[in-house]
Amino acid sequence: MRFKAKPIFPGKVRGEVLYTEEPITFLGGVDPETGKITESGHELEGKSLRGKILVFPSAKGSTVGSYTIYGLKVHGNSPLAMICSKTNPVIAIGAVMAKIPLLEFKDIEKLKKAREVIIQEEWIEIVG
Repeated sequence: MRFKAKPIFPGKVRGEVLYTEEPITFLGGVDPETGKITESGHELEGKSLRGKILVFPSAKGSTVGSYTIYGLKVHGNSPLAMICSKTNPVIAIGAVMAKIPLLEFKDIEKLKKAREVIIQEEWIEIVG
């Protein structure tokens, strides 16, 4: 299956999907030195973003979260790409600073069962 999305910071990558229905707090909820979700009670708590295509509804929390996204890249723990249903300045600025492809896709639930996707500019293709 193939879906068209809105590219915020376009790119071309293929990778394993890490999906959540919960918003992510990057500042204080993600450790840039390990790449792991640290927010207590989050459905991805303890999971690593490193090398994954992160699919999530939106970010919550401080705009300083953009620097956490950048910090993930600096420490080699960033996702390959991010797909979210609603972008905001935190996600957009962080993706641009870290050069992480970012797509806005309103129907992220269509990716819930996907194991692997390919992102090519404005297209998302489920391959596994």
